[in-house]
Amino acid sequence: MVKELLTEFELIVDSCEQPRERPKEYENQKKYYSGKKKNHTLKNQLIVLPDGGDIVDVVAGEPGPKSDINLFRERQKGFDSKQRFNGDKGYIGEPSIKTPQKKSKSRELTIEQKQKNKELSQERILVEHMIRLMKIFRIAQERFRLNPQKYEQVILTICGLVRLRIGALILPASG
Repeated sequence: MVKELLTEFELIVDSCEQPRERPKEYENQKKYYSGKKKNHTLKNQLIVLPDGGDIVDVVAGEPGPKSDINLFRERQKGFDSKQRFNGDKGYIGEPSIKTPQKKSKSRELTIEQKQKNKELSQERILVEHMIRLMKIFRIAQERFRLNPQKYEQVILTICGLVRLRIGALILPASG
């Protein structure tokens, strides 16, 4: 039922990385070392409604070096096959995601391509705002120092607090 309702929307997807304590064992260090951030990280992915009104899906605590597109492909199985998404350049190559044009080495983007990229980024900014709302909580922004097994629980709790803050989560009045 919910999957069919979501196909009416073009959901917005993005991910972010958060530093974590350096693991003791060498194999774990290799598993969590992100060359992009030059640190040991955990990756989170958010999928939100196009109006930024609610968080549809959260992936929390994946190893930092895992690419955005692979993270998405694992999670896409839970959505309807007709579901459309909007993402950044990290998702280029996935047919169900609308992504911006990348400039080639030989030539610049045309004015029309730049304009289309600008329109796409204006649609995508809502997921960036949702990530910012998550990172207002210092535990989701700074290096994660708690037990790594508790990471997913902490991030999902923060997502619940963000949903409460934006008014997506309505609690019944007691009494």
